Amino acid sequence: MAEISDTTPQTQTVTFDIEDGGSGGDSRSPGISRPLVSVSFVQKLIGEFVGTFSLIFAGCAAIVVNDTYGKAVTLPGIALVWGLTVMVMIYSIGHVSGAHFNPAVSIAFASSRKFPFKQVPGYIAAQLLGSTLAAEALRLVFHLDDNVCSLKGDIYVGTYPSSSNTATFVMEFITTFNLMFVISAVATDKRANGSFAGIAIGATVVLDILFCGYK
Repeated sequence: MAEISDTTPQTQTVTFDIEDGGSGGDSRSPGISRPLVSVSFVQKLIGEFVGTFSLIFAGCAAIVVNDTYGKAVTLPGIALVWGLTVMVMIYSIGHVSGAHFNPAVSIAFASSRKFPFKQVPGYIAAQLLGSTLAAEALRLVFHLDDNVCSLKGDIYVGTYPSSSNTATFVMEFITTFNLMFVISAVATDKRANGSFAGIAIGATVVLDILFCGYK
């Protein structure tokens, strides 16, 4: 969700390098096999997995509870759960992986040369795995079945588009732009105060959900 590791020197040396096995060179003899990925990169992937799992589990759990218990959580409550989870995960994992938690963020950073392209596939794989397992965990924990989900047994609970396809597209474009604008402004610009990145990004998620959650 946010690349806040630019101000942390030790995270800048973490690489996904299949040629030298890391960023610090290799003084071993040629006969010793080299690792395909560095230990630090594996830590990054674990961080992305844990962060994405936590985000999807907490956010979607709020939606499930709201739908199951008579709208007890409400839209503002759901928005707060998503935003607070993003904020907590950024401060918890941001110094390890950059706290992307979203393929769009990883691709955007790579496109703007803020993140190595060769690490994008690994990040996306970790994010997809974390989100998929979070959805399965929700199904097991809340005993989701046809009474809660669709008649086909799919996991699909939450808000439904109430506007036309064009209006929905415009709203999604605006909210995604807002999120990426804030992330780029507070998390990648060295002139910004990076210590407030988690708060700013979490608040943006809350606002996006509040003004377009039912659209």
